[in-house]
Amino acid sequence: MRYAYAITGALLLGGTAIAVTTSSNVGAQVAQNEGLQAAAPAGAPASLADMVEKLQPAVVNISTKQRVQVQNPFAGTPFGNLFGQGQPQTRQAQSLGSGFIISADGYIVTNNHVVSAGAEGASVEQITVTMTNREEYTAKLVGRDAATDIAVLKIEPKKALPFVKFGDSSKARVGDWVVAIGNPFALSGTVTAGIISALHRGTGGTYDKFIQTDASINQGNSGGPMFDMRGNVIGINSQILSPSGGNVGIGFAIPSEQAEPIVRTLMKGQTVKRGYLGVQISPLGEDLAESLGLAKNSGEFIQGVEPGKGADKAGIKAGDVIVSVNGQEVNPDQNLSSIVANQPIGSKVPIVLIRNGQRMTVTAVVGERPPEDELNSFAQSQDDEDFSQQQQQTPGKAAEQSLGIAAIPLTPGIIRQLGIPTDTRGIVITGVDGSTDAGAKGLRRGDVIISANNRPVTSQAELDAQVKAVAGQGRNAILLQVLRRGQPPIFLPVRMRDK
Repeated sequence: MRYAYAITGALLLGGTAIAVTTSSNVGAQVAQNEGLQAAAPAGAPASLADMVEKLQPAVVNISTKQRVQVQNPFAGTPFGNLFGQGQPQTRQAQSLGSGFIISADGYIVTNNHVVSAGAEGASVEQITVTMTNREEYTAKLVGRDAATDIAVLKIEPKKALPFVKFGDSSKARVGDWVVAIGNPFALSGTVTAGIISALHRGTGGTYDKFIQTDASINQGNSGGPMFDMRGNVIGINSQILSPSGGNVGIGFAIPSEQAEPIVRTLMKGQTVKRGYLGVQISPLGEDLAESLGLAKNSGEFIQGVEPGKGADKAGIKAGDVIVSVNGQEVNPDQNLSSIVANQPIGSKVPIVLIRNGQRMTVTAVVGERPPEDELNSFAQSQDDEDFSQQQQQTPGKAAEQSLGIAAIPLTPGIIRQLGIPTDTRGIVITGVDGSTDAGAKGLRRGDVIISANNRPVTSQAELDAQVKAVAGQGRNAILLQVLRRGQPPIFLPVRMRDK
């Protein structure tokens, strides 16, 4: 502080002398920002203005009018007769999003959720497209693909419209500059810029392959375009990750390499058809990979095979690990579902898999993916007795075992009590030590272990023998096949307790 004051004092004391000696030069001074221009990064424009000026007219505002049925709040009260006899009421609602024109005659791309009813009991009555010059058009829904959240609209313009074309997102790299244009919070024509933060990002969907960006994307940006520095559309802005609902620098766009073929199909009035093998899959995470003695995230594990479908006819079995399809490696960036979905229906594809540690190749004929409601009947049923959620008792005998599991052989009487198929072979769990991985993963009394380390087990001794064999191979987890009443068998990796 003394040093700061000393400098200030010197300036004040000498101020008159300085003013006198420099007064003739006051008029020569210029503003600090006069003529200043920052250097642009190599390969990037000094300004995005020229590019944005050309692109903005092709980006549109999309709004919907929806009719929503709501229950009369006075139903069942003395006021019910005064307010509609207790019948459901109808209200109007609106949604707002973005889109972009891809042809001079008025085809428009957006997100499916932008033009879908936002609540149960709601229906979309009208879709309105607003141009940057404030012209409005009523749009027709040409087609939609809920699985990838893409929709195509059509308007009838009075003249040829400005439009943009798709680019090649497969050439995009992490760190590339991108520009997003849309209508966040109903602020039409808002431009934001950033970089590509990640590629092939999944958020839980079957076909997720998002481009992640830190360009500001908010509510209302949905359906708008993500441009590269050449002005080509390489993504459709679709989602954000945010604890607050606002931008925190994590936005997701559907890549053009995935979107464009779907858009072209919908423009023709056709539905999107996807390849299908008929398998239930699990990611090859750390525990599952450890139990199989394989590298994690290299392939996907087959939990079940649907009878009569392509996988079944090709000889694929539950417990196999598929590592490639038609020469494409299966990994977290390129999952099995997305690879198979893109194979031509009826085509024969080579599939490389690992079974009991042995690598082999089979050939499967790709079928057509059935509607989602049919798939749900094959998918494993989930109830409040989920394997990963149950808290366990800690019986004394179970604590003595390396897995923390105590079990006895199945008998006809136990099979009847459990209500499982009469030809089931295995051992039934009588107790689980809740402090073990088996307890943490929800194994419990009454579950039936059919196999361990891909070998049938019919006694506690056989289970212990497989645990010993796995430990002797340097692995810390064993793969169990477990049957629970009312559910199909499931493979579950279980870690052994440290000695």
